[in-house]
This record gives sequence, structure tokens and C-alpha cells, in this order.
Amino acid sequence: MAETVPDKVHLVGSIALDSVDEVFSTTGKLLGRRLKRVPDGEPGGRRLWISWQHPLLRASAYLRVENTPTPPGMLPRLALAEGVKGEDIRFGELGYAREARASYQDFLAAKARGELPASVKFQVSLPTPMAVIVPFCAARDVAVIEPAYEKAMLAELATLCKAIPHKDLAIQWDVCIEMVIWDGQLADRYPKEASSKERILAKLKRLADAVPADVDLGFHLCYGDLDAKHFVEPIDAGKMVELANALAAGVARPIDFIHMPVPVSRDDDAFFKPFDGLKLAPQTDLYLGMVHAEDGAAGVARRAAAANRHVHNFGIATECGMARSRTPDFVGKLLAIHAESSREPTA
Repeated sequence: MAETVPDKVHLVGSIALDSVDEVFSTTGKLLGRRLKRVPDGEPGGRRLWISWQHPLLRASAYLRVENTPTPPGMLPRLALAEGVKGEDIRFGELGYAREARASYQDFLAAKARGELPASVKFQVSLPTPMAVIVPFCAARDVAVIEPAYEKAMLAELATLCKAIPHKDLAIQWDVCIEMVIWDGQLADRYPKEASSKERILAKLKRLADAVPADVDLGFHLCYGDLDAKHFVEPIDAGKMVELANALAAGVARPIDFIHMPVPVSRDDDAFFKPFDGLKLAPQTDLYLGMVHAEDGAAGVARRAAAANRHVHNFGIATECGMARSRTPDFVGKLLAIHAESSREPTA
């Protein structure tokens, strides 16, 4: 298979620059039409992905802090309050729609200034409900709390889809806990109830099908980003390909993009061979998270050459977001690697 220089770049979500305006101006200048979609960089409390949801859960009248020791570096686990049943639980605004509406105004202003290409869409990255509830709630109560949080997340989605014109909008579901469970290497770490592959697919299908058909839909398949490292490294791309194929077959509406990470050490044929069996629709963009600061553009080239033997027409990205444990200077280095490792698409 002939090797080509990627002409598509994906920004997964968090970008550790100082403001939304700086994210739009910096990425637009460096990457231009390579970007089909651009996030706001998830500043402030969102910089640590789901961590900003813990105070919201802790403030709920339906939950209580567990009276058990909290491991160092971890937030206190929450459990059902005394006498509370699943049908009692209600969460109000989660904050995602309100943040998106504000950042969309910055997006429009950046476009008006010519800092972003006219064709780029505004990307909102949302965690799956499981990604929030499993880390923060007692394992025995996850199956009871998660449906209420899912209902609230779908309300957030509906609100932001009402507020932002669909022609400008892209929704990315961040699939982390489900991906790690699907992978199977850390199976004993997560609650068994409601975590079978069939249940995972059913949950992801509900989230996907709730996105209006004229809004871009994507999935970020994630192996975690704790202290800028994966929870566990994928053995190869096989489990990601398996989940991507299941989504492609099971989601009723079109999927516009899927992102999969590539560890820095993997430029070998064995990692990429499972892509021989990838079955995405022609309109689904594939992005491979092969940009790493450790070995720069040369490392991207090695990994891209290995990938090209098994898959074609992919874009590039980092493994995960670019905020946790990263400084603006470090982010600038990563963005420059994206630019050096890709080309502007033809008109």
C-alpha cells in the first residue's frame, strides 16, 4: 500500500493553552484546513477531564461520601444516600452545554477574524456516563446511579444541539472505561454488573443515536490519561478495531470519525495488522493517535509507515488530550509536530 502524508489532524479535547481564544488562534494558524473540527481546549476545571464533575455529584442530595479511606491522589467515593432508590435520583445541569454555548461564541469570533478555516466545525467532547460514574461512585451503586446521570447527559446533549447550529457542530463521545473493559487486561478493576460487551454496546448506541443525524458524530477510544500515561497499553489494535467494527455495525446513524491511540513504542507490524479487518463506512474518518513529543515527527513517520501497510487515508492525533500534566510550551511542541507530520489538503 502506497505511503501518503496525512492531510487530516484531529484534536482530541483538552489543550493546555491559556484561553479558548488562544486555542482557536494557535491551532487555526498552525493546522488550517487539516482540521475538520476543533474543540475549545477544555480550560479551567475541565482541564482534568471528568474531575470537575465530582463536586457536582458530591453536592447531590441523593448521594453521600463513603466512610471508607480514600487512596492517595483519589477523590472520595460517593454512594447512595440513606433510603434513596434509583428512581429518586435527579441531576440538574451538568455544565457541558453551558460551557459549549459560551465557547461557540468564541468560535464564531475566531472565524470572523479569519483565525479558523471557514469549513471547520465546533467540536464538543463529552464523557460517557460510565466514564464519570464508575471512578467516582461505589461499585455496588454504579448500576443504580448511572442511568440517572445518563439521562442528565442526554439532556445536556439536547440543550447544546438546540443552541448551536447543526451545520457547525460535532459531538465526540470519549469512550474510556468501556474501552478498557472491552480490552480485558484490567477486567478485575471494574464492576461486573452492566459491563458485558452487549451492555456496553447498548449504552454507546443510545448515546450515538441521540446525536441528530445532521451533527457530526465521533468516538475517541481511550486507554486513559492518568499522569499523562495510559491505564494499560493495548497489546495491539485488535480490541479497538473490534469495538470500532461493532459501533459501525450497531449505530443507526452515520459515524463521521473514530480516534484510536497508538503507543509511542509501537511502530511494528504486529500492532497495526488488526487494521486489515477494520470495517468502517467510507464516510468515517479514522484518526490514529501517533503524535508523541518523545520522538517528534520522525516517530510519527515510522508509525505512519507501519500503519500504511494495513490502513489508508487516516489522519493523525495525540493519544489523548493535551492538558493533564502539560504546559503551554509542551503543547506548542506537540502542535508543531502535528503540523510537521501532515500536509494541507488539496482544495
